[in-house]
Amino acid sequence: MSVRVLLVDDEELLRLAFGMILRAEPDMEPVGEAADGAAAVELARRLRPDVVLMDVRMPGTDGIEATRRLLREVPGTRVLVLTTFDLDAYAFEALRAGASGFLLKNSRPEELLAAIRDVARGNAAVSPRVTRLLLDRFAHRLPSAGDDGGGGGDGGGDAERLRVLTAREREVLLGTARGLTNAELSAALGLAEPTVKKHLGRVMAKLGLRDRVQAVIFAYECGLVGPG
Repeated sequence: MSVRVLLVDDEELLRLAFGMILRAEPDMEPVGEAADGAAAVELARRLRPDVVLMDVRMPGTDGIEATRRLLREVPGTRVLVLTTFDLDAYAFEALRAGASGFLLKNSRPEELLAAIRDVARGNAAVSPRVTRLLLDRFAHRLPSAGDDGGGGGDGGGDAERLRVLTAREREVLLGTARGLTNAELSAALGLAEPTVKKHLGRVMAKLGLRDRVQAVIFAYECGLVGPG
């Protein structure tokens, strides 16, 4: 089945270029275009795309607010955001809003296609290590573990949710938050890699997390790990 993609950017030429790249692929189908975040949310409600390719900087409703609204109103859709700089506040806030990854606007076509496919499969399109670099740089924007207001996190509530995890699941979440791959977790914990994947899947199911990126952010917001 084709991956159905909604293109969101205030620059028409960029939408045209992305559409041409997608139409050349047998497993990609651009299903619509929007020039701002509000229109993107409305189109997503109607079209139910698999992936939304979302610019973060747009007039009116920006990509961060649009991502937050879209994932709340169209929960089966995933968001891949486009940004100009890799380690900037926009990328950080987009991940906190629920995006499954971010991509530079000047990425090569093959990188764009690979990222869309990864996100459509339920994976993250940014590594835990890059996520950690972002969080280390912008951690001052996160609520503390005892803060239950502001910033989009619920601090103490997140810390309470950790209690549903077993000791092993907590170890796997901690290792993931530190940027370890499944292979590295396998070596560090003395577990087979499929067992690590099973534990990580249980962690995300219990905590209601979409992917590894959201797991890393959760671990920061609940105070399980911190900068550095």
